[in-house]
Amino acid sequence: GRHIVGRGGFPNSRGIVECDAAIMEGVPGRFGAVAALVGQPCRVARRVMDRSPHSLLVGEGAEAFAQEQGFTIETNDSMLSSHTLTAYQVLTLSVSFYTSFYFGLIALDLSGNITVGVSTSGAPFKAPGRVGDSPLPGSGLYADHTVTTGDGDKIMCYCPSFHVVQLMRQGSSPQEACTSVLTDIRKRIGKEKCFQIGLIALNMKGEVGAASSVEFPYTFWNQGMDSVEKRVISY
Repeated sequence: GRHIVGRGGFPNSRGIVECDAAIMEGVPGRFGAVAALVGQPCRVARRVMDRSPHSLLVGEGAEAFAQEQGFTIETNDSMLSSHTLTAYQVLTLSVSFYTSFYFGLIALDLSGNITVGVSTSGAPFKAPGRVGDSPLPGSGLYADHTVTTGDGDKIMCYCPSFHVVQLMRQGSSPQEACTSVLTDIRKRIGKEKCFQIGLIALNMKGEVGAASSVEFPYTFWNQGMDSVEKRVISY
């Protein structure tokens, strides 16, 4: 399969690559997000956090804000790849064959500041204007410590990122928190019916935990390491 997010990702049902993104800092109130935006969603989300009186802008509103802030609005043609354009044009395969992919990041600096970010071009051939879990605090991301990925339409009903953070506040390690949240979701809906979800958590000590309902690769780097460490969560 092709694990592509954003540029080169799958378009919506009208052939438009609409992207969602959010960024959140551990400092209270530091959050910004955009949804249904063509191009540069992460940069625009950061600008929303820094300069907008609002926290989440969508569609035409997000595009207008981006232009006001000096961003060049991408053309849809520049966002499509030959693979995703062909997939959209053919559309003879079942849409369920395709899955959506996300980009997530958790960073902890030497001063103890933690920041999380997540972006996606969303579910392939989704309805125009559809917003998943990615730009929603508590669902797709939450600072202090977590970021999630998977089936955004279902994830947002469980607020797993917020749940993980609360468990860590109560003394759980990142690994214990991620495992507990995934176990809880599986108990509520049945293990065999569980949707695709991956959880990654980082606490202020720099400890990392992860859990997933599917095989889920991620990378880890800490100051002093010569290279990025690649890890895979086995479900």
